[in-house]
Amino acid sequence: MTYQYNTIHAYNELNNHETLHPLVSVIDFSKAAPRNWDGQKLVRINYGLYCVFLKEVKCGDLKYGCNYYDYEEGSLVFVAPGQVVEIETNGQFYQPKGYGLVFHPDLIHGTNLGRHIQDYSFFGYKSHEALHLSEKERQVVMDCFEKIIFELQHVVDKHSKKLIVSNIELFLNYCTRFYDRQFITRDTAHKGILGKFENLLTDYFQSGQPQQNGLPAVSYCAEQLHLSPNYFGDLIKKETGKSAQEYIHTKIIDVAKERIFNIDKSISEVAYDLGFKYPQHFTRFFKQKTGISPNVYRGLN
Repeated sequence: MTYQYNTIHAYNELNNHETLHPLVSVIDFSKAAPRNWDGQKLVRINYGLYCVFLKEVKCGDLKYGCNYYDYEEGSLVFVAPGQVVEIETNGQFYQPKGYGLVFHPDLIHGTNLGRHIQDYSFFGYKSHEALHLSEKERQVVMDCFEKIIFELQHVVDKHSKKLIVSNIELFLNYCTRFYDRQFITRDTAHKGILGKFENLLTDYFQSGQPQQNGLPAVSYCAEQLHLSPNYFGDLIKKETGKSAQEYIHTKIIDVAKERIFNIDKSISEVAYDLGFKYPQHFTRFFKQKTGISPNVYRGLN
């Protein structure tokens, strides 16, 4: 069974909270009644809201897609509208603990945050890519939540929405900083990803896959490396200064330059071998990246 929560009021009711604002709430899960979801062992929840959960103790194993969230004490889990989260409960009652920030997309429409919400790519991260916090970072998170709570308890005036949204944006900016730190401190977990990415591309172009499947996509590479496209892209950006797409393009040019030297093949054949559907697309791409056409490059070298 899938439970749907599309409004702040409905989610507040689930967790025994008063609705102070129709579009945003900060949840203290210790106030919620113990739940077992009618004895179901596997519960699916579809949120029509942006949700950030600060989990302090284990209260059911969260799944997103086919993977588990590897959250520990003080870990943040991010859910965007439309995402489905699964909770494995074994059919037993449990007391949820921790805190949550939930806000409706309508809250940020027309704001700077609304225009840039897609920049917070961690809302698209997968299960094993949760944000693990230090104690100091956890305190920063709680301070941001307290500021939002203060505004929710304040009499609504013309400043309320701006201050609430600004504090949510501040919180998300801190999360961006903390994820940058995590990319470094969890280097062991990420060790070798760049090398695996390079080997994956090399194997791809040495196989017959380009002719069958076209140029390698970022989503394909992320899937092969068991990462979400967003997390994979951010990780490669931190490692190389290039986006994953730019890295793939660089690889395509390197392989193309090597194959152009083979005069037994026409430029069109090189294009098809690389995965381009039309030779003119390859010529345009090559010239855009190098400043000269493939034919000119072959003649110069």
